[in-house]
Amino acid sequence: MVAYEVHGTGPALLLPVNPEPIEGAKADEMRAWGVNPANGRDLIAGLADAYRVVAFDYEGHRLAHPTDLTPDRLAQDLLDVADAAGVERFAYYGYSWLALAGLQLALRTDRLTALVMGGFPPLDGPYAPMLTVTKATHDLAVDPSSWTGPADSVWDSAEMTLSPEQTGQFVVLYEALQSFSDTAVELSMPRLCFAGSADVIAYGPKWGGVTVDIAGPLLRRGDDLSAAGWDVRVLDGLDHTGAMQAANVLPVLRPWLDSVLTA
Repeated sequence: MVAYEVHGTGPALLLPVNPEPIEGAKADEMRAWGVNPANGRDLIAGLADAYRVVAFDYEGHRLAHPTDLTPDRLAQDLLDVADAAGVERFAYYGYSWLALAGLQLALRTDRLTALVMGGFPPLDGPYAPMLTVTKATHDLAVDPSSWTGPADSVWDSAEMTLSPEQTGQFVVLYEALQSFSDTAVELSMPRLCFAGSADVIAYGPKWGGVTVDIAGPLLRRGDDLSAAGWDVRVLDGLDHTGAMQAANVLPVLRPWLDSVLTA
């Protein structure tokens, strides 16, 4: 079972973040990449005065307990957290692949009161390039010596610290999503999507040589997303890391939640 914490009272919000600040050498490494080691805690603090925040480190749980991470399993894990916390109806906010998780959850339950996807587009999602990156990551986890080329980017210089079991579950997930059509999705709950305007990652040969474009679909298809019922926000100048930080998320997320859940 995924461990969780409950903070505050009010409408329920599932928040898949680590509620405990990272400390020590790992925290220093995160700061070097522009990541706030206390990001989860800061998100909780910015929401718990008005919402019953169910916070749980789902990514950390799955890294500690790898599984066959199919979309059905992913959605069921999230529903299991809601059940354990005693919330029948709830909003959901996830960032990056955890935003993708929210979309899959929304397709499998009628319990969502609102859905927020940050850092992963609801339309034209980069499922194919993410599979390429994930497979390359898995290959390196199986055999770290399989890549002997130069480091062409900051991503190429990153060392492999994950096990084959940890990376393999994400290969399972993205393989299962290759036939998924996000253009066919029809949802009725209030929905918000956002990304940084500079959220485009060009991976070098070490990681499959693909580009993962998160901002592009929101910029190109903003009108289509709005017509489909999405509120769309593009955070000027921010990349994937910058747009996940609580200081940049809360000014977008909190007013929107207030408008759809407490108005």
